[in-house]
Amino acid sequence: MSRLAETPAVGAVEAPSPLDEPRLCGETGVAARIAHIAEPVLAQLGYRLVRARIFAQTGMTLQIMAERPDGTMTVGDCEAASKALSPEFDVEDVISDAYRLEISSPGIDRPLVRVSDFRRAIGHEAKIELTQPLETGRKRFRGNILCVEGEGRDAVVTLERNDAPPDEEKTVRMPLRDLDEAKLMLTDALIREALRASKAQLEDETSEDDAAGEEEAAPQEEERPRRGPGRFAAAKGNKAKPLVPAGVQTGFKKKSSGPGPR
Repeated sequence: MSRLAETPAVGAVEAPSPLDEPRLCGETGVAARIAHIAEPVLAQLGYRLVRARIFAQTGMTLQIMAERPDGTMTVGDCEAASKALSPEFDVEDVISDAYRLEISSPGIDRPLVRVSDFRRAIGHEAKIELTQPLETGRKRFRGNILCVEGEGRDAVVTLERNDAPPDEEKTVRMPLRDLDEAKLMLTDALIREALRASKAQLEDETSEDDAAGEEEAAPQEEERPRRGPGRFAAAKGNKAKPLVPAGVQTGFKKKSSGPGPR
């Protein structure tokens, strides 16, 4: 084969990685600084930041919501993210008081923060709030997502409203560049779809485990070892399973200064 055939075409543009897809809305204040620290750390592990929030109702809690580009996030993923993020937050000292670090998946009624989130949510009910009102004077809408056109901040989502009064249009088009906040609504249809997807993924993983186990246990011609009844069951039990609706990994962080327990 000639060396010329192996050389990429001049001017060829590589497809952007799903990990690089930007969010349409972000945080402010301390949460924005936390998101800035978390995003590159998560990306190195193959995860995307969904949201960073700080809650102070029952003690300080720092919540990091993350996922893989396909929208999944297992318990093992949450543990890996927690181990990677915890020392980074300690070094940066973003929160001086004692707090609880919580790593979670987006869950079924997830926030919609990227164009790909809206595309996966087509056909489902969502609540969307814009930073700027449409011609009707409204900024808040609720209804079924019909379609998404365009890419990035130029994308437009079309919503069939179920909250429209008789004198307003039921179908609206909203520019995602003005997105303030959006999330899926927890409906029976959404739950059924999530359960079907989870079941299909578990079946695929089980089939892979069985195939790997049978290949490993295939006896040689000169010897035929006995197969114990619990041999493969244990291997399946250690497999990370998808989370429905969400998994959480938490860890209590002490104050950054002061003697003794904090």
